[in-house]
Amino acid sequence: MKKEELLNKLRSSVTQQFDMPSEPVKGITFTDISKQFIEMSKTVGGKVIEVKNTDDLNTIIHKAYPNAKVFASVVKGIKADLNPDTIASAAELNGTDVGIIQGVIGVAENGCIWIPQTMKERAICFISEELVILLDRKNIVNNMHEAYKRIEINSYGYGVFISGPSKTADIEQALVMGAQAARGVTVILID
Repeated sequence: MKKEELLNKLRSSVTQQFDMPSEPVKGITFTDISKQFIEMSKTVGGKVIEVKNTDDLNTIIHKAYPNAKVFASVVKGIKADLNPDTIASAAELNGTDVGIIQGVIGVAENGCIWIPQTMKERAICFISEELVILLDRKNIVNNMHEAYKRIEINSYGYGVFISGPSKTADIEQALVMGAQAARGVTVILID
């Protein structure tokens, strides 16, 4: 079946049409978006560490993951064993215990964070056993409507919303953490 035939068949099945709303849809808002973001981050299985911008992030990260052996990051000022910009291929990131990335926009309604690709090998976002996302508190918005208005696509042309650790219950209805990406996500919320 050709594309146009399929679309015509779908159109013929429409029994009732609705006009677009005259007012744009407004998303949910919160009186304390930081508090809501933290609550939702925990609800989806993540952890949140609140810090001041004068705190030593390297010390905080290493204290949070004392048994980690391999850290990977391109974030300026973060000490790491691997740099996703200087490795030959994404396969070299296999075995990364902790990946540290920079979040740009946090969303209070669902605890997700917009992560634009800022490194050559974006696999760091998914291959790390644990993922640490650095986020400035001032970059938290109420809802996805506000987040989409602020998204800017950079030269890599890729970005992703991440909300908590990877999880699935598809296999025998047993919850499996880290099935497709990080087993754990920690947001370091910076004032």
